[in-house]
Amino acid sequence: MCGIFGVVNDHKAAQTLLSGLKALEYRGYDSAGIATIDNNVIDCCRANGKLNNLENALQQHPLPGSTGIAHTRWATHGEPTTINAHPHMTDDVALVHNGIIENYQELRIELEKKGHVFSSDTDSEVLPMLISDYLAQGYKPLIATKRALSRVRGTYAIGALFNGKDGQIIAARRGSPLVVGFNQHSAFIASDAVAASLMADEVIYLEEGDLALVEANDIFIFDKHMDVVNRQRTRIEHSNEAVSKEGHDHFMHKEIHEQTVAVQRTLDGLNQLSLSAAPEMDFADIDRLSIIACGTSYYAAMVAKYWFEKLAQLPVEVDLASEFRYRQPPLMKRGGCLFVSQSGETADTLAALRYAKEGGQYCLSIVNVPNSSIARESDFVYRTLCGPEIGVASTKAFTSQLTVLIRLAVKAAQQRKSQDLVELNALMSMLGEVPQCIATALQHEANIRDVAKVLEQASSTIFLGRGQCYPIALEGALKLKEISYIHAEGYAAGELKHGPIALIDEHMPVVVLAPYDELFEKTISNLQEVRARGAKVILISDKRGIDHCCSLNKDGKDKADAVIEMPTASASLHPILYSIPVQLLAYHTAVIRGTDVDQPRNLAKSVTVE
Repeated sequence: MCGIFGVVNDHKAAQTLLSGLKALEYRGYDSAGIATIDNNVIDCCRANGKLNNLENALQQHPLPGSTGIAHTRWATHGEPTTINAHPHMTDDVALVHNGIIENYQELRIELEKKGHVFSSDTDSEVLPMLISDYLAQGYKPLIATKRALSRVRGTYAIGALFNGKDGQIIAARRGSPLVVGFNQHSAFIASDAVAASLMADEVIYLEEGDLALVEANDIFIFDKHMDVVNRQRTRIEHSNEAVSKEGHDHFMHKEIHEQTVAVQRTLDGLNQLSLSAAPEMDFADIDRLSIIACGTSYYAAMVAKYWFEKLAQLPVEVDLASEFRYRQPPLMKRGGCLFVSQSGETADTLAALRYAKEGGQYCLSIVNVPNSSIARESDFVYRTLCGPEIGVASTKAFTSQLTVLIRLAVKAAQQRKSQDLVELNALMSMLGEVPQCIATALQHEANIRDVAKVLEQASSTIFLGRGQCYPIALEGALKLKEISYIHAEGYAAGELKHGPIALIDEHMPVVVLAPYDELFEKTISNLQEVRARGAKVILISDKRGIDHCCSLNKDGKDKADAVIEMPTASASLHPILYSIPVQLLAYHTAVIRGTDVDQPRNLAKSVTVE
């Protein structure tokens, strides 16, 4: 969630660090800070709020030096204030930290009894204090850091500077991602390769428990046993488009419009989807599939349940990773687990993967970052090819995940011989038309912008859907609440009379996802129920569905207040296509309400801590 960036051997270190933090803004933050070392002395500058506040502070308090560390903080322990911002410092060390120190209170009490004085309310400050305590006992910086980290329960990615050690950063990770990057002249540390790619040509992905001494031209990596190890260097592709809005007002808007290309790239790469050296997964070898994810990826998993069970006749259980890992469910001998994560670093999903592997499950993953922790630890890996996603609210990653999932469901059906090959080939042919259907759906954006005015003053909104569109109703509600701050809930339309209908009145807008399929008439019955109670109804359907709905009564009594027309497509593809209008509806509602679309309050792009 927080962002870490560091540089060794750059004569404009402070400005380079600031650029690195800007590349990490998409992760979410509420304060930021930089520390550099010059003539073997550390100095620090911090600010609350956005990075422009830090820039202003740096003008008043310039930081010389060629080596430094920087951080964007998303508050967990302690309010978002300057005093709680990173880096945290003692007389000996400055440190930035991403993660959660679970036993920080007992460590803090121990250190306070020794005379250490804390200035923040954070859990992170115990780390530089503990390291300083070991330095005072005569340990060198590397060993002092190792000893301090061995006392910690929880997760961390850290970067640290030491007085008297110009030209060095000590870095370490456990449970939170961290990469080390290099170019011809400098070395970098960063929370992810997206930020490192701005300046580095190669990166090393630190592995769980690694401790690294980073210098400009070399790196010394120690594993959890303090044995020196070699980690593979990976060339990275420089992508200027990933950090440019390319004329769009927001990254989210750009990424919504990139879905045509993102889905097409994913389709084009279907023949090379597997990234692992091992043979691809054979779904005939398993009797049950568990799909595990968080957030938007969880709703993609819910859609996939319909596909796998209908097409492949494979029983599927869908779990939130945060529940799965602690529920400790019994695992079948012939069971498989599929993990879905955009970043490949989601803490709960990674922990669930490790639990499943210990239980002897076949472990598959769908990720957008090929060298992520989840990718490296899975037996079989499938990649979405949508490119980096900067907006916090996932759009192109979601539809790309759905594209991979339906392809895997078709593959499972073929391997399990549960469907006629002619029918499967026909579905694959229709799947090839999805990018054009997305392009057609995007052409209705002007209408969706107008429809968004219906939601502008709403305090709550309900989304309804049936079958495969039920998870898209949930996703639509999530998108709206994420970026417009309107309370929204998604419901299975058939559950309307089991409670939610009590909320319906003239102040409650209802968004109804109703493609013209075998469930259309049942969904329209629910539309009429909410309409009869005065709700403002937004109908999302194809031409046949809209024509049918609007002709129910000649006086228009049961007509929706607003309609969004979708292209006609195979029922199996509705979840991908109907994601587009709910994304645009949320986006334009947020724009009208003037919220921070790309960096909504309290949210982070990648949740790498519990």
